[in-house]
Amino acid sequence: MPTVMRIGPYRFFFYAGDGIEPVHVHVERDDKVAKFWLEPARLQSSGGFARAEISRIHKHVIENRERIVEAWNDYFGD
Repeated sequence: MPTVMRIGPYRFFFYAGDGIEPVHVHVERDDKVAKFWLEPARLQSSGGFARAEISRIHKHVIENRERIVEAWNDYFGD
């Protein structure tokens, strides 16, 4: 599970088998996890995060979208 970045308590990562799906990133904190599609950036699923926290994470995803997409392409190929 390659980690793309860490921001505060959040870890942004991919699963090794994710390459068959559209570009996305998983975000975890403690026992909570969310999945965001990146084109366009939107929440796909969430387990345990409160709405306000999802909004903060979504902002991080938008602000770091290019970095995440670049990491995706480096890991899974263009």
